[in-house]
Formats: sequence, structure tokens, C-alpha cells
Amino acid sequence: MGRLSCEVVAVGTELLLGQIVDTNSSWIGEQLALAGIDSYYQTKVGDNPTRIKKVLEQALNRSDVVIVCGGLGPTQDDLTRDVIAEVMGVDLVTDDDLVERISAIFGGRNRPMPSNNLRQAQVPRGAEVLSTMPGTAPGLKAVIQGKTLYAVPGVPWEMKQMVNEDILPDVRKQAGITAIIQSKTIRTWGESESGLAERLAGEIERLDREGGATIAFLASGIEGLKVRITVKGDSESEVASILDTEAAVIASILGDELIFSYDDQTLEEVILDLCRKQGLTLGLAESLTGGLIGSRITSIPGSSDVFNGSIVAYSGRSKKNILGVPEVPTVSKEAVEAMAEGACRVLNSDVSVAVTGEAGPNSLEEEVGRVWMATSVGGVVESSSVKWPFDRERIRQFTTITVLNALRLRLLRAP
Repeated sequence: MGRLSCEVVAVGTELLLGQIVDTNSSWIGEQLALAGIDSYYQTKVGDNPTRIKKVLEQALNRSDVVIVCGGLGPTQDDLTRDVIAEVMGVDLVTDDDLVERISAIFGGRNRPMPSNNLRQAQVPRGAEVLSTMPGTAPGLKAVIQGKTLYAVPGVPWEMKQMVNEDILPDVRKQAGITAIIQSKTIRTWGESESGLAERLAGEIERLDREGGATIAFLASGIEGLKVRITVKGDSESEVASILDTEAAVIASILGDELIFSYDDQTLEEVILDLCRKQGLTLGLAESLTGGLIGSRITSIPGSSDVFNGSIVAYSGRSKKNILGVPEVPTVSKEAVEAMAEGACRVLNSDVSVAVTGEAGPNSLEEEVGRVWMATSVGGVVESSSVKWPFDRERIRQFTTITVLNALRLRLLRAP
């Protein structure tokens, strides 16, 4: 057998209808690539036993390893375990240990266990239960005519834990991969993906010639534009050394104007750390973003020692009454600067961020996407405007990361 290949099959009619976006397959594909495992196919199939069986048989015929995601729940349309048993040519048997584990999970929640959850304790005869079990759905491993099939739940956090802890180490062992493969993610904002590629073109060409590391770009919306360095080596120390060296080279090319994190930190974490080091408190005045910035800040543990609060002043009246915005257009330089000043005053904060704008679509076409942003540091307000060519949600997200990055840059320049 040559290089081992792995295929991903996502089960669920809701995926085909677009009711849920299949982020699981994308994530698994990324992890396989990082682990050095080839993956040539990804398939989505609805909750139909005949079609699921056909897809699994096709996958096992052309790939060495198959990871099936979804269809392990307790309801009648959760068919994955039944179809795996059919493909194996065996029946389902009740695993008494699983019955106890599932019952204990419900007992810990002080809830009675519905009888249909016992379906999740049924296992194809001869299949193994994965040791990691974050929820009530057990993962499965089955060897079918020399090929390996894994089944994991569709709940992302459960799936990710099983893949990381059980499946990837097992597949790497099957593939005979002993090399260490690690990545380092540098997060940036302020330049397009093509712009970053242009700036790093010389370094990418050098790496293509000499090897040692690879560079990939990942556009991640509100999380920034990521530059991921991946290194393969024989030891942890060798890989870590190459990663650090390459990160330093990229840093010398891009600089802190663009790079806000070298360790995959979010921009919110970086802002909080900067404020903490400088002994500053933070307040927000949000109109367009409607609390999105505050939500991002408060998602970080320990943010309360820096973050004083956010005022969501959506209407012109609330901007005037709460923040003291004068009688000016609500989407204007004057309005956003008054909002930034008002946030510091009302929330008793040292620094602030303010945003106002028109996310549309119910307004004049030429106004949709117009955003004003301001930051106040040391009593000095700076503002800027942009017109985003995006839909409503991306306008809100891009505004959030842009104004936070503006605050970051000002805090870096602060004496």
C-alpha cells in the first residue's frame, strides 16, 4: 500500500438543504492536512439508509480510512450506526458499559434519561467504542475488509475532541507517520490576502526552493487574516526552532502594524492585555455593531478587570440622551467622536471605542456600508471612515475588528 488516504463523509439532510453549514468536514480536512495525511474526497449525504450505505461503500472502496460525521444521535433519523452494521454484515448489540455511561451523564444533569437514548448504546458487533466520549453519543471504530471506518457525532465540540484525542493519533500510527508536524498562526489585520501574499512572495519562493516550512493564508473574517506556518521535523525541539525562526522572518517583513498576534490570540485578548499592562480601563459606545464588540470582549475570561461596559445607543435619541451626541447626522465624524467621548465620561473609562454606520439594506443604496469609527486614548479622539462593500453581517464583523485594531495601534504608540 502506498500513502494512506482518508475520506470524510458528513451525514445529515440539513447539510444538503443548507440549514446547517458543514464546517465539520472543513475542520477535519484541515487537521488531516496538518497531520500529513492525504485526503482526496469529502461527501455529504442525507438521512437515507440506502444512500448512506452507497456512499460508505464507495468511500471504503477508494480510501484507506473513512471518517463519518453525524447520525449518531438518539432519534429515528440517526442512522449511521445501523448502516455501518449493515456494511459490516453484522447486527447491533447493546453495550452495557455505554448504557451506564449515558445514564450517568443524564444523572449528573439531574434529568431523567429518555428511553430512546438507549439507541446510542447500540454498537455494530465487532466495532470498537472510542475512549473519548464528551457527550451521550459514543464514537465508533470498525475495520472492514482491511479499511478503517470511524464514526463521530455531528456536534462540533464532541467531534473535535474525538478526532484530536483518538482518531488522528490512530491514523498517524496506521500511516507510519513518526515525524512531528506543527503549525504556528500569526494573525493580521489591515492588508488583503493578495497584499500579504505579495509582501511575502520572496520568502514563500525561498521556502519553496529550500524547504523547512510552508506558509498558508486563511481569511477568517472577524478573527483576522491568518498566516499559518507549518513545519515538519524529527523532534519537537527542531520543529519549534524552525517555527520561531520563520515567525521572526515574517514579523520583520510585515511588522506590528499588520500583525496583532503571534500565538493565535484574538484581537480582543490583545486589547485587554495592552490595557492591563498600561493600567487602563475600556468603555464602548456601539450603534451599528449593536453589542457585538462588547460580546467579543466579555467572551475573554478575566475581562472585567479592564472592561467597564458597553452602551448600545442605536437610535439618535439614545445617542443624544445617554452619550451627549449633538444634533448632527448619526452617521458622521461629529457623531462618532462625541460617542467616544461620551463612553469615557459615562462609563468612567480611560480609553474607548465608538462605532456608528449604516449596515442596510433598508436605506439609500449609496449609504449602505458607510461606517464611522473612533477611539479615545488619553483624552484625544481619533476617527476614520470606511465604506464596506459587504452584506449586513460582514459589515458588522469587519467594523468590529477594524476599530479594535485601531485601538491596538494607538495603545502601542502610547508613551
